[in-house]
Amino acid sequence: MIKLGTLLCTLLGITLIAFFVIRLAPGNPVLLMIGERGADPRQYQEALHRLSLDRPLFEQYLGFVGRASGGDFGSSIVSGRSVQTELLARWPATIELGVAVILLSLLVGVPAGVIAAIRRRSVVDKLITVGSLIGYSMPVFWLGLVLILVFSEMLGLTPVSGRLDIAFDIRPATGFMLIDTLLPEATARYGLDAFFSALHHLLLPTLTMAATPIAVFARMTRASMSEVLGEDYIRTARAKGLAALRIIWLHALRNALLPVITVGGLFFVSSAIAGAILTETIFGWPGVGSYIVNSVYARDYPVIQGSILLIGVLVILTNAGVDLLYRVANPRMRV
Repeated sequence: MIKLGTLLCTLLGITLIAFFVIRLAPGNPVLLMIGERGADPRQYQEALHRLSLDRPLFEQYLGFVGRASGGDFGSSIVSGRSVQTELLARWPATIELGVAVILLSLLVGVPAGVIAAIRRRSVVDKLITVGSLIGYSMPVFWLGLVLILVFSEMLGLTPVSGRLDIAFDIRPATGFMLIDTLLPEATARYGLDAFFSALHHLLLPTLTMAATPIAVFARMTRASMSEVLGEDYIRTARAKGLAALRIIWLHALRNALLPVITVGGLFFVSSAIAGAILTETIFGWPGVGSYIVNSVYARDYPVIQGSILLIGVLVILTNAGVDLLYRVANPRMRV
């Protein structure tokens, strides 16, 4: 009951932030929509009434909460289309990028942390520590621009923006470009060329977003693993003559990953959301992050409200998922 109450209070707080914060920003969505010079008072009042912006603010908020509780976020002021429809069309791009970042972060960050813990105070440990400190300190937007300058402009190895070369005409079936380019219709026309083009476009945004999570996973894994390797049961396992790899991967790493799962998972979600907004804007990635930025410029209230609320729900669900994963990984939590 306590958790349910906390959840409802959190959701209520998110709706308040989603509704009121954007209204504190300067700019009028009606004038942005119809144009300041071409609007006459009657046209302005009609647009204001059509968007329900002529009602008292608290009445607008209650209307937003009532519609959102039924899964209706309204229509975009700019396009006139349903907010749910527009968000659903963009989520696959953001999820595809997020999955690539998760995989790269785990594949690089966790092994780096393990190696640093095993080789404590060695040159390798110092290099990994310095590398993780640099990765954690670099701002996402700065790193993205540097990668574009080096790999796209100077070396010409990677594309600057987008998800696919314009030479390929891929019909979106799932919205996930790496999957759509492998469907029979796409492979019949282009072979695997379209798939490799999609991978090519994914490279720089993934590297940009993954820098901070890799550093965090490496540092946390190193600290946790160093502590576990000093435990009595590890010394007992060594005294029994077990192989070093078995002790590390089967006995030490499982316990060392518990705090990494908890803190790292929550950190990853928060950094992924902030990173997605910046990265998608820099690389012209057509996901939810760039959509939110464009909506803020246009003062598209329904889109901003719906996006913030959905992201808030996503963070809450991820929190619950991390908690569940922690219980699965730690048998003592099930008692």
